[in-house]
Amino acid sequence: MSNINSNVRRVVSVLVENESSVLSRISGLFAGRGYNIETLTVAPVPNSNLSHVTIATKGNAKVLEQITKQLHKLIPVYKVIEHNEMVEKEMVLIKFPIEQNLADIQVLCSAYNGGIVNVGDNMIIGMVADEPCRVKHFIEATERYNPIEIVRGGVVAIER
Repeated sequence: MSNINSNVRRVVSVLVENESSVLSRISGLFAGRGYNIETLTVAPVPNSNLSHVTIATKGNAKVLEQITKQLHKLIPVYKVIEHNEMVEKEMVLIKFPIEQNLADIQVLCSAYNGGIVNVGDNMIIGMVADEPCRVKHFIEATERYNPIEIVRGGVVAIER
């Protein structure tokens, strides 16, 4: 059992009505308590007027529990899932100089559920979609290929 005062990583999934100002109200709950949102991903739910908001954060378990309770009270929130049994994925795009070995970059991307998504006159772009810790390891492994730019997306999660 973790210490109530320790910072723990949490992923909170929120189903909301797709309308203006919902995102600012949700992020305001975190900001009002001094908690940083590590990643925030919002996408519409197909064939509905709802959106799925996924928030990854770290913090004190007691305060995060309060935030979850207050999220339940927000209108137009329909459902809040704060659960350990979540499947999480994150995406990253990395641009490499064209001088790097295309085959080596392809093999590295493939090892992390990805591949080459674009090749231009002066660059190669690789993409990976994997668990957040594996995305971090992938980024570390790409350092030897002198990445020009790295764009990391937010976590998406679904309950098991």
